[in-house]
Amino acid sequence: MHPPNPTAESVKAQYPAVPSGLKLLRLKFRVLSAVSSEWAFREAWKVFTTPRRLPIKAWEAKALAHTTQHWAQAESGRVAYYEWNPGGNRTVLLVHGWEHRASFWGHMADGLAKAGFRVVALDGPAHGLSDGKRATLVSFAGAVQAVADAVGPVHAVVAHSFGAACTAGVPVRFNQAAGEQLPRLILMSVPSSTRNVAARFAELLHLPPSVVQRMGQFIQEQYGRSAESFSLLETGRQLPVQRALLFHDHLDPNVPFAEAEEIAQHWPALEFRPTTGLGHNRIMRDLHVIRQVMEFME
Repeated sequence: MHPPNPTAESVKAQYPAVPSGLKLLRLKFRVLSAVSSEWAFREAWKVFTTPRRLPIKAWEAKALAHTTQHWAQAESGRVAYYEWNPGGNRTVLLVHGWEHRASFWGHMADGLAKAGFRVVALDGPAHGLSDGKRATLVSFAGAVQAVADAVGPVHAVVAHSFGAACTAGVPVRFNQAAGEQLPRLILMSVPSSTRNVAARFAELLHLPPSVVQRMGQFIQEQYGRSAESFSLLETGRQLPVQRALLFHDHLDPNVPFAEAEEIAQHWPALEFRPTTGLGHNRIMRDLHVIRQVMEFME
């Protein structure tokens, strides 16, 4: 239920030879699938929902140096969130992607705080300092919901990749005490369809169709709705948002640009601003993008 970090194509581009770890995973799933599709599904679901907790970089620590840390409670456990410029007159909530954390928003948070906004960013379940070892669209959205409820009225949400899929696909309900209307929503590098995400995951690990089908069945059993019902193609145009903006890079190696075009086609009121040369992650910290985000907040 998450967009895995690499696609098969991006792995080929980065590594002319297949990494040994990926070779072993593919071999593992080939053997498991031959023995039992159910065993293969269980192991695939574990891989699919388990993020790595990557070492903290120096620039991340610097990004959080002047923040106030808080905690919210969600079904997944305690959720860490951070606040920049607590005296700001409007609140912006930043939602990170898979295997990221609040600190990855450092450049965006700094720019918004200097522009006078109160900025809040969370660590999703199993990310950063938040509780948990595994995360799904639903558990991640639950953490975003808990923080949104804790911080009061939210003027804008900026969400990246998996975090954007959770926020807009589940979806999270903002400003519930005031009619659930969200003034501004900015999405970045977001997949259009859970079906496409599952296909990329299956291609990466060479999973047979039976395992992918079992994943879809499991989602239906767990949540009482189809996997595709979480897709932005289904939910985007129905969200109670005054204005929505989508950034996506032509050269995104993780989520194909065609998916952003598809979202824009299905969401007529969405403003779509393509970028070039920012890839999947640099789009979060590009100064030109940050300036556009600030202008869109008004």
